[in-house]
Amino acid sequence: MKFHVNRDVFSEAVSFVVKLLPQRNPQPILAGVLIEATADGQLALSAFDYEASARTTIDATVDEPGTILVHGRLLSDIASRLPNAPIEMTTEDDGNIALTCGSARFALASMPVEEYPAIPEVTGESGLVPSDDFATAISQVAFAASRDDVTPVLTGVQLEVSGQQLSLVATDRYRVALRDIPWDGGQQEAHALIPARTLQEVGKTFSHGGNISIAFSGSGDREIIAFTAGNKTVTSLLIKGNFPPVRRLFPAQTDHYAVVSTADLTEAVRRVALVLDRSAPLRFTFTTSSVTMDASGGDQARASESVDAHLQGEDVTLGLNPQYLLESLSAVKSEFVRITFTSSDNANKLSPVLITSQTSVEQAGQDSFKYLLQPNLLLR
Repeated sequence: MKFHVNRDVFSEAVSFVVKLLPQRNPQPILAGVLIEATADGQLALSAFDYEASARTTIDATVDEPGTILVHGRLLSDIASRLPNAPIEMTTEDDGNIALTCGSARFALASMPVEEYPAIPEVTGESGLVPSDDFATAISQVAFAASRDDVTPVLTGVQLEVSGQQLSLVATDRYRVALRDIPWDGGQQEAHALIPARTLQEVGKTFSHGGNISIAFSGSGDREIIAFTAGNKTVTSLLIKGNFPPVRRLFPAQTDHYAVVSTADLTEAVRRVALVLDRSAPLRFTFTTSSVTMDASGGDQARASESVDAHLQGEDVTLGLNPQYLLESLSAVKSEFVRITFTSSDNANKLSPVLITSQTSVEQAGQDSFKYLLQPNLLLR
């Protein structure tokens, strides 16, 4: 095999396919990037670890078609530091791979192509979503997924297609994040539970311009979902199991809520929480015209700060996890935030707060983002 390719194009392609590979892989063969050079001047680069795959095609001058398998992260590191000149890659007689770029020369070990697993093929029905909406929705939801592998279904983001709408939902038991975006496709009813880490990489990769095609494929234990935009495709094996029915936890909007500047509340929470012990709740007191935050630390440090707020209804005092609140404020994407105080039929159970976007003090936000956060018990 022998080909010539633009350095920047090749470096970007290698970087894309290795992003989803785990840092440590129990099977060394899965650390490789498969490079297929065809006679029609196309270079296909792929990576696959049995759970997620990435594939892209780029133009190249192919002198001798062929297929090679090279250690992916090493190749990515090399490609990103090469001089500004075309790259030539050649298979040598001893089976190793020679990479030349300007005056730089590298000899890379070839991995056995025949041992590499087949990249998943996607044949199912697909639909389209706007890439910017989808990337934003992922950033608003994926952080709420659990990081504890003990309950795998909670480590994923649930995608639900219903009519002309695609919903993204995630929960870790203490909070729930939900966002709806438009869906355009023949698949009118579908759901898929995707690892949050994989979906976050999809959001970063396909965040700019155009539409993303989403296809559902496979069956049984090998159900997969594929995301395609331009010359790039990412597939993910779905998480098996039943996602909890968290939609029913969202209450109807009530008239008991506070509207606060998102930036002012964010900065105040960050400052006051500095004195808190790890995982301790922050005390919030909402009154007619302000919200006051109070914190006491183990070293007898104390902090208090108030910011302007517009409260509808009675005064409220509650405890919230400051990190969980900050993550929701970052996801709101609006100048103001509405914090709605819900009610429960169980008098012995704290009712969650509902966090949504707010365009102004009087006007609710235009998006469908919802974040439900369970308060913490406050010690008197």
